Amino acid sequence: MTIVLGLTGSIGMGKSTTGRMFMDEGVPVHDADAAVHRLYAGVAAPLIEARFPGTVVEGTVDRTRLAEAVMGKPEAFKALEEIVHPLVRQDADNFVADHREKGTPIVVLDIPLLFETGGEDRVDRIVVVTAPAEEQRRRVLSRPGMTEEKFAAILARQVPDAEKRKRANFIIDTGKGMEPARQAVKAVIRELSPTDEGAR
Repeated sequence: MTIVLGLTGSIGMGKSTTGRMFMDEGVPVHDADAAVHRLYAGVAAPLIEARFPGTVVEGTVDRTRLAEAVMGKPEAFKALEEIVHPLVRQDADNFVADHREKGTPIVVLDIPLLFETGGEDRVDRIVVVTAPAEEQRRRVLSRPGMTEEKFAAILARQVPDAEKRKRANFIIDTGKGMEPARQAVKAVIRELSPTDEGAR
């Protein structure tokens, strides 16, 4: 049986880094952000161009132009989500099906908006990546092109960190440093890995 682990966390909490730690331990990870990049250069591009003309350049969605088209416009953002979310979900479903067929014991679905999109029904357990609010803020505002306004707009669309932690099966705090986070990842894998206890 394949256990599907949902990995989530608010912006700047260290989710992508934690996903790489699972991969380092040999656990396959489906990265929703990476899937979006692939889709923006593939099947999603004509659908997005049809809804947001001028956002596709040479067959690939220009993320800067797209951000300008939807930023501060809730209806436009919702229209974008209605195009992209089903495609990402299908990509993830294919990933899980492939690993079930192979008999992979654990796979991770890295879903940035797991709670916001009702993704709990797609996974068996949930890992929430967290960090202190001041550390989150420092990380996010150090990103190129990030502003206080953009950060506030992103946070407004996300379930609060405290609520995410309440609904998690496992919590990984990246604010304590890389090594404690890595040990926490290993502990999650140990807890979920099938053992041979029953055979003894």
